[in-house]
Amino acid sequence: MGALSHIRVLDLTRVLAGPWCAQTLADFGADVIKIERPEVGDDTRHWGPPYLKTPDGADTREAAYYLAANRNKRSVTVDIASPEGQRIIRELAAQSDVVLENYKVGQLQKYGLDYASLKEVKPDLIYCSVTGFGQTGPYAQRAGYDFIVQGIGGFMSITGERDGQPGGGPQKAGVAIADLMTGMYSTVAVLTALTHRDRTGEGQYIDMALLDVQVAMLANMNSNFLASGQPPVRWGNAHPNIVPYQTFQTSDGWIIVAVGNDGQFRKFVEAGGRPELADDERFATNPARVRHRETLVPILVDMVRLQGKHQWITALEAAGVPCGPINDLGEVFENEQVVARGMQVDLPHPSAGAVKLVRNPIRMSGTPPEALTAPPTLGEHTESILRDVLGYDEARIAALRKQSVI
Repeated sequence: MGALSHIRVLDLTRVLAGPWCAQTLADFGADVIKIERPEVGDDTRHWGPPYLKTPDGADTREAAYYLAANRNKRSVTVDIASPEGQRIIRELAAQSDVVLENYKVGQLQKYGLDYASLKEVKPDLIYCSVTGFGQTGPYAQRAGYDFIVQGIGGFMSITGERDGQPGGGPQKAGVAIADLMTGMYSTVAVLTALTHRDRTGEGQYIDMALLDVQVAMLANMNSNFLASGQPPVRWGNAHPNIVPYQTFQTSDGWIIVAVGNDGQFRKFVEAGGRPELADDERFATNPARVRHRETLVPILVDMVRLQGKHQWITALEAAGVPCGPINDLGEVFENEQVVARGMQVDLPHPSAGAVKLVRNPIRMSGTPPEALTAPPTLGEHTESILRDVLGYDEARIAALRKQSVI
């Protein structure tokens, strides 16, 4: 039994931020009922290729993107634009602890599925809305996209190669960080609201916005600006105050070298066969290296290229110089530490035989998260939930299906 096995979540979200929150709750045992559009489902089911493959190599209907955020859930198809579909959602909400939704501001109100309406059927309900810009403010009606939020929220002003350098200019993150972080903050908010409800009996409304999260997560960059009045700039993979503290290309790949003091610098250049650099007054101390960055870094670039990635990592680790390889995902999942921590999990899947997923990274001694079931196929649990949770008989279910409500 998971720590949240007593909690039911009605998940009306799609794409990434909301589903990521719901999946995290599901990993800890919450019964997450994912509501999807009949015939179509979550948008990300179709965001491929790549798609999950059947044992004979054919594509299934599940895109890899969808698989990333929907394990441990049950899928029910419901047309919420129909009165019968709205009735089903209200009945499920009445038996749920949490509702998650990421519709446009006000869109669910016309269906009678907004917080005020569902609170009538479940007074202690916790209702979490996830939007791009929140429920208030001049941008509230705008559609929110992670990429755009990364730009508006300042992330891309500090990410990317330095202006004036090759490849310089703004750069988004390689994953949808505003979505993912919003999913994580939403999880924290839901768990906090559940704790409050358990103590007081009161439910509440949660208003989560991608832009709010994107601004908040810039952390020390925000405080740097607020303290100085000077917006931080892009430094690429370099550090504004430490040299060398950056990426280098070896003869067969890329590494990170993070020299934190003058002794480590000496060991770094000794490993590269250039010990004289540590005695050069231009490079002997970190302040000097920062001042002469443009002279030193090209020398180091040429030095590092003379050896391979694994040669460098072995030598620098032995010398106590902070370093690491830049791995592609093939190398990540072969990494001995990643393997030892069991980050990949394989789960049975009805059409593919098995699906490879990444486990929740949280480790707990008493109530750890678990990956128990694969992301559901579209509508896989519609009939069982209508029957077992809502008490519908077979005739009523058949009638709903005939009307295309489910």
